[in-house]
Amino acid sequence: MSETVTAQRDTARPEGGTPAALDRFFHISERGSSLRTEMVAGLATWLTMAYILFVNPAVLGSVKDHAGTQLPFGEVLTVTALVAGCMTLAMGLFANYPFALASGLGLNAFVAFTLVLTNGLTWPQAMGVIVVEGLAISVLVVTGFREAVLNAIPMDLKRAIGIGIGLFITLIGLKDAGIVVASRATFVTLTSDFNSWHILAFLFGLFVTGALVARRIKGALLLGIIATTIFATIVNEFSGLAVWRNGAARVPSDWFATPDFHLLGNFSFDFFSALGVGAAIATVLAVMLSDFFDTMGTVVGIGGEAGLLDRDGRLPGINRVLLVDSLAAAAGGAASASSNTTFIESAAGVAEGGRTGLVSVVVGILFLASLFIAPAAGVIPAEATAPVLVIVGYFMLSLVREIDFSDAAMGIPVLLTMVMMPFTFSITNGVGAGFVSYTVIQLIRGRWREVHPLMYVVSAVFGWYFFHGVVG
Repeated sequence: MSETVTAQRDTARPEGGTPAALDRFFHISERGSSLRTEMVAGLATWLTMAYILFVNPAVLGSVKDHAGTQLPFGEVLTVTALVAGCMTLAMGLFANYPFALASGLGLNAFVAFTLVLTNGLTWPQAMGVIVVEGLAISVLVVTGFREAVLNAIPMDLKRAIGIGIGLFITLIGLKDAGIVVASRATFVTLTSDFNSWHILAFLFGLFVTGALVARRIKGALLLGIIATTIFATIVNEFSGLAVWRNGAARVPSDWFATPDFHLLGNFSFDFFSALGVGAAIATVLAVMLSDFFDTMGTVVGIGGEAGLLDRDGRLPGINRVLLVDSLAAAAGGAASASSNTTFIESAAGVAEGGRTGLVSVVVGILFLASLFIAPAAGVIPAEATAPVLVIVGYFMLSLVREIDFSDAAMGIPVLLTMVMMPFTFSITNGVGAGFVSYTVIQLIRGRWREVHPLMYVVSAVFGWYFFHGVVG
């Protein structure tokens, strides 16, 4: 165990009333925490990330596959809560760290807009990609190869992936709100229909949620969704106008219902034949890169904030964390909830003093309790979740301040990684453009020795992927 944790154990004093067995299992006093602190921290984390219960169904439900299938909001909410609850419990009980998991934003956009909309996969095939990706990452964790790949890719390119996803999410939010619309002349443009209630609701939600975030209110995103939904419902119910395009802003007849688990197991591995083996491998690789680099940064960053890292900046027992996270990706695909990943919002619980897996247990229980609120969630209109997508984009864009643009050999690949995602509506294209351009530029400038051998392999796969897309 790290010296930091040992020091906390030596100075900690368990709070009265903490059951001894619970304290021993989670090492609560050993890490300088208390039962009350862990419970409050769990609630804070859940409040901060519960917005995913509404946003994930909104993203996945916004696209029909070529067979005309659209994922129902209530059923997606159910599997979102189920997988998040079970895997967050696993994180707490198996890894004993205050990290919570849920369907990853950006990854769900990849499933909806790249795999289904652009590549033409059915929903079961798209979820099959996520299952394979999660299982592949699990193998990498078990063999220790995951950290080797992580070390092969320059840090700035890792950051650029997150930034590009943030820009992509922002564009999706603006599109869902009706602010950005298609244009034959300029490809995309600003809507000319600002004289509408749904635009007003989006602006109301954006400004209110933005103000809550600026004031550092815990649960700001969830509170913003609730406030915007109340505003939308009042307008819809009392104005006598059918103002909502999707008709979602309505008071449900029943607030609670038995969970609908029909989406469980609705995945298929037919995507290999649909995409072709080479393109399928490149697609799985792109999701893997986005998934596990984000997770590595999240757990190390939050672990550092919690004082749980050792003197070398490593998190003790990180392989357990990574294994749960990897299996969560596969579980999310198997349940049609999209890939689950460790949420940066876990920092909210750490900020409240949470230090152990008991925080995750509290969050997991709250997610499982959310299984019964699908009808209540049906009141959430797209105009209430769209502002959250824009603000999450802001969170992810903040990584740009850590990138060094002084070296063009790195700055140009970073730029391509970031802008190709929203401009081509594809996370795969952004990741591939960054990797290939970095490798080629380094080769031409004569610094081929600075490129890790694994980068050559990854870049070659993406090069084939792009060429095949052009000539095939």
